[in-house]
Amino acid sequence: MSPAATAPRRSAAAVLIVGAGVTGLLTAVQCARAGHRVTVLDRGPVPNPRSSSFDQHRVIRTLSPDGADATRRMAAARHRWRELEALLGARLHRPVGVVTAWPRERLAALTAPAAEAGVRVRTVEPRELPHLAFPPDTVGVRDEAAGVLLADRVLNAVARWLAGHPAVTLRPYTAVTGVDADSGTVRVADGGSLGADLVLLAAGPWTRELAGPPVVLHRQTVVYLRPPADAARWWEHAPAAGGLGADGRAWAVPPGAGTLLKISSDAVCRAVDSTADGEAEDQGPWAERLAAAPPVTGLHRYTVAAVTSCHYTAAADTGGPSLARVGPALWSRAACGGSGFSAAPLVADRIVDVLREGAA
Repeated sequence: MSPAATAPRRSAAAVLIVGAGVTGLLTAVQCARAGHRVTVLDRGPVPNPRSSSFDQHRVIRTLSPDGADATRRMAAARHRWRELEALLGARLHRPVGVVTAWPRERLAALTAPAAEAGVRVRTVEPRELPHLAFPPDTVGVRDEAAGVLLADRVLNAVARWLAGHPAVTLRPYTAVTGVDADSGTVRVADGGSLGADLVLLAAGPWTRELAGPPVVLHRQTVVYLRPPADAARWWEHAPAAGGLGADGRAWAVPPGAGTLLKISSDAVCRAVDSTADGEAEDQGPWAERLAAAPPVTGLHRYTVAAVTSCHYTAAADTGGPSLARVGPALWSRAACGGSGFSAAPLVADRIVDVLREGAA
């Protein structure tokens, strides 16, 4: 993966990772490959189907509306994912491209940074993608190198690799009850404690209960669909797409490799105080709100396979992901939805860099 992952080291460090979601597991891979001793804790199994990372698929974009530097970072993340596929010998990525709908007057502002970053994009007229519901007066920008990560397949493949590595210890069903930011000592539910040279808190929504900068907890309703028979073949080769629906806030992630069609929208994302009532909450009203401005045309012809909700945290000041040093040996990752999943290899690279810098 990154050059840091294979650089020679003076000595091995002890790394403790709290949370067996995508960030924690990929960081464990990178640290182990760099010669460090790694322990991964999770309150459930490893991987944990209840983690915020666990899903059928997640979108990975290389083109970022934040400019050329952000686009380069995501292009680097995509490269890391391809390297991870080679390491694990598993197909983790569907390179179907990602289309986002934008007002025509914004095209130049988007395509110029893409050209500067060396990312290939092209414009797509709505009539070329008849099953996607573009907002009025918009055009699609297709990010050719982007696509879909097979999220649950990623987590299972990485967990298997870690389970077979001699420098890695997986400790499922180990709930963390507290963290000392100065020493990096982690207290666990059985009354014991663990220490390490570096501790990474990557426990998704539960990270904020332990340490780290202020974050906001969000809940989002997600609907999984089966396309009608006459559209099924089209969807097999469809791109992921965003900025859709009459309000331009909806997403569609195409089916393929055993996954269903997934739709959601910012309109059904809300801040909540806790994950506790997530399973009991009635998702019906939120699904109806999504249906009012869906990302696909002819939604009434699709079969609903499941309606569920997911949780994620976002930095309180920016609304996005963050990686923060909380104490001398303690780091915290607040992951933001799908972008947190796709950028996980970059977090892993940064942690390995921190360990290398500390040994220099």
